[in-house]
Amino acid sequence: MALPAGLRLVQKVSSTRLFAKVAPHVIPALDRGVHRLTRGKVLLSAQLLPGVVLTSTGARSGLPRRTPLACMPEGDGRSWILAGSNFGRTGHPSWTHNLLAHPDASVSWKGRDIPVTARLLTGEERAAAWRALLAFWPPYATYQARVEREIRLFRLTPREP
Repeated sequence: MALPAGLRLVQKVSSTRLFAKVAPHVIPALDRGVHRLTRGKVLLSAQLLPGVVLTSTGARSGLPRRTPLACMPEGDGRSWILAGSNFGRTGHPSWTHNLLAHPDASVSWKGRDIPVTARLLTGEERAAAWRALLAFWPPYATYQARVEREIRLFRLTPREP
């Protein structure tokens, strides 16, 4: 099935180095503002790609950290795959360090706050999730090609509050 021209353009733009340089500063700020103004009902970037607002505990500070992220929902939104792509920039994003230190977190998904547990994927489980992620959003391949580190993948599953 052919992608709509607009989506192809977004994929192409999101794979550029300029996007990787500018997007981490602009997109999260816009997402946080719109998410707050709409009381969690709208995530601006989710108009193109599904997204959550992850609330994790800072690895060093212990303080709550809210991060808007693209995600790949699994099972009709019963779990989510998050890719620590950092837009193809060198280092792992901070939120991945937070989840490694404190796997209990929450996501805002379609206006609902859901307590979750994050698990770093490894081995064949990671390989299968990576293949699904590339089919879902091909620009992740460009991000991985730009960096020497392996992009961290996490599966978030609901937990009891």
